[in-house]
Amino acid sequence: MGSKMLETQAQAVYARAKSSEELDIESGERLYPGISAGENQLRWGFIRKVYAILSAQIVLTTLVSLTTVFYSPINHLLKGNSTLLLLLLFLPFIFLIPLLKYQHKHPHNYIFLGLFTVSISSTVGLTCANTDGKIVLEALILTSAVVSSLTGYAFWASKKGKDFTFLGPILFTSLFTLFLTGIMQMFFPLGPTAHAIYGAVGAMIFSGYIVYDTDNLIKRFTYDEYIGASVTLYLDILNLFLSILRVLREANN
Repeated sequence: MGSKMLETQAQAVYARAKSSEELDIESGERLYPGISAGENQLRWGFIRKVYAILSAQIVLTTLVSLTTVFYSPINHLLKGNSTLLLLLLFLPFIFLIPLLKYQHKHPHNYIFLGLFTVSISSTVGLTCANTDGKIVLEALILTSAVVSSLTGYAFWASKKGKDFTFLGPILFTSLFTLFLTGIMQMFFPLGPTAHAIYGAVGAMIFSGYIVYDTDNLIKRFTYDEYIGASVTLYLDILNLFLSILRVLREANN
């Protein structure tokens, strides 16, 4: 009688395991072909955690930017103080070093992540303050549409078995070239058409990075790299927004 009961329980466990391989009970779908049911469930939990952190970063950036744009004392202070503005430009890199060092140590990782986000949000807010509000809104809408579309495509493509690792070297080379071009513009200023082209190329590069890094999020980031994954996607989205903003601003001029 006891052995019969154990056999029945084992069959039930096996049936549940088989059914979970066909359809993950937590996410409702398989992330990519060949992933086990347990790994699929853990990976969905990791993805949700990363997007929760990313959402908090975007909300914080929005609040800091709105404060910078609409609170006159801060706005005038940043516009009239070139030394402070230069410090704000380098401050994110200063906070990025301890953030990478303590990204696996709680609560230090969240503290440095918050400082990094606030510091980079100040420069974004100043950029928006120097741009017409209608253009900022258009850039925000376009960025939201592009990010949503590319993220959905990356998940769909991953489910179909597509892989985007080949984009890594191409995107890195393109980004490095874009960086050098930006340095050259500091010494040899280009016209508005060249600025618009520069922004358009930047938008295409960071669009590629959103697909590439989302694919890494689905398949390659380890479970303790949630800070690194959120920072990577945050910078992709932010740079895409700034690139689109540059294109619209030059087109308006």
